Amino acid sequence: MSRPTGATAVPTAPGTPDAPRGSVHERTVEGFGTLRITPVDPEHDAVVIHGWVTGERAAFWGMGGMDVREVREVYAHMDALTTHHAFLVHRDGEPVALLQTYDPAEDRVGLCYEVRPGDVGAHLLLAPAADAGEPGFTGRLASAILEYLLTDPDCRRIVVEPDARNGKAIARMLRTGFEQGPEVVLPAVELPEVNLPEKRARLAFLPREAVAG
Repeated sequence: MSRPTGATAVPTAPGTPDAPRGSVHERTVEGFGTLRITPVDPEHDAVVIHGWVTGERAAFWGMGGMDVREVREVYAHMDALTTHHAFLVHRDGEPVALLQTYDPAEDRVGLCYEVRPGDVGAHLLLAPAADAGEPGFTGRLASAILEYLLTDPDCRRIVVEPDARNGKAIARMLRTGFEQGPEVVLPAVELPEVNLPEKRARLAFLPREAVAG
């Protein structure tokens, strides 16, 4: 999957290598704020992401034992791929979530179900205390992210595979409209920077029509 084209792009000023990358999608949601999605810059964003993926909220993310260098290497590896992408989601200028998208046919999850043309995989991690108990925060954020994913006209179905033990994430997906799929075991994978252990996951699917309708 290529990166979806956003409605508003804000390029990074030239000559500022340490600045965050320009946004690929930006939208103001009345009563919620301005949401902006930017590709992860491994050098610039590694410290922030490390603080998230090693926190209690990210227990099922699988990166809890990594240091900043390892996190930077993981996202530098992803940044070099054409099939996997990572983004920070900002609300009124503050990063509130990490979004990762991927082509299931080029991922280990593709070994566990019959991939269809137009399937797009997604992972979402909220920043610690991002919602601060704000009612409706997660739902409104999820709606904006789904809107971004569907800016790609080739996206026909969104696929997620949260850890099967993560009942909170599974319930959130079902509330968003995902159809629950089978429980599967994703095989362990050895990558240049880190090994991914075997993962027992719950598949869920959201057809484009369910969102557009």
